[in-house]
Order: sequence, then structure tokens, then C-alpha cells
Amino acid sequence: MKKIILTDGGMGQELVRRSQSEPTPLWSARVLIDEPDLVRDLHAEFIRAGARVITINTYSATPERLAREGAEDLFKPLQKRGIELARQARDEAGDAAIAGCLSPLFGSYAPALTISFEETLEIYRRIVAEQADGVDLFLCETMASADEARAAVTAASESGKPVWV
Repeated sequence: MKKIILTDGGMGQELVRRSQSEPTPLWSARVLIDEPDLVRDLHAEFIRAGARVITINTYSATPERLAREGAEDLFKPLQKRGIELARQARDEAGDAAIAGCLSPLFGSYAPALTISFEETLEIYRRIVAEQADGVDLFLCETMASADEARAAVTAASESGKPVWV
């Protein structure tokens, strides 16, 4: 029999449902600053519901997305905050692994990359470098193209931590 590992659920959609803020292109990153208790509490709820892996809430906090909104200076603080809130939830709610978040760089479900594989790889390496010390594994999620997935997996693998796609 295969081992089944439960992960957290639709963090982004649940945050939209519960947040007091209107969704924006960076809403899931903005909530890390404006409503951190909401993020921490939702992580804890997922753990109490049986999730053995929670993913840090940095899906929209890629350097490219932040730069488009004039907020690239928030990249490192948002990565740090995402990890801190996941750790707080784990401390509060019980044992769970924390997954780093390697999301699409330019947007979900948009398979056409506008930069080379090498440039994509360097960006994922930058994200991995910010997350590696605070996570147990990496989750490459919602990958819309094979090249983007390959770059994310390559960068995450270089950390020596497990990688899930």
C-alpha cells in the first residue's frame, strides 16, 4: 500500500474568502503584511484537520510579480514572513512539514515564458536561497510549462531538500 500524505488545502481561495481586503494582483502576499494572524490561523487549521505538509504563503511573492507592482523590495521580507507564520502555526497546532513555495514566475496557467531557461533558473535559485533554511521540502506548484517546472525542480534540488511537483 502506498503512503498517503495529506497537504494543506486551497490557501489562496480560503484567504480571499476570509480576508477583510479586496483581492489585488498581490493579495496573497499582501495578507502576510496586513493580516498575518489570518495566515497563521489558516495554516494551523489545516494542520489540525490532518495536513502533514503546509506550504508557505508566498505564491504571489515572486521577484517578477512584485517588480510589476513596484514592490520588489518586499521579496525577502515576504519570504521570511511566510516561513515565520508557517512555523508559528506548526508550533501551535502540531507536527507538520513546511514546504517552500515555487510558483509560476509570471502568473498561473500562462505557459509562455518570456525569458530563457537560464534566466528562469536563476530566479528560482534566488527564491530557493531565501526559503531553504526555513523549509523541510520544496513544492513546485501550478507549473504551466515544462521548462518552468524543470527550472524550479533544478533550483530546488540544488538545496538538497526533497522536491515535490
